[in-house]
Amino acid sequence: MRTTLWALEGLEHLFFGNGQRVARRNAWTAVLEDRRRARARHEAETVLNAASDRRTLLTSRS
Repeated sequence: MRTTLWALEGLEHLFFGNGQRVARRNAWTAVLEDRRRARARHEAETVLNAASDRRTLLTSRS
């Protein structure tokens, strides 16, 4: 797997200018950050929904 990555990076250096490499890496970093934020939002939503369900159960028992 590592050898394949090195081969692809070598081709990238051959075909793309430095600016394009930086732009592609910045775009990929943005994608990864968006995924991280989406995961965090999903986890927060799950916790809030669970808390809301618990509160509903407690108030309906009274």
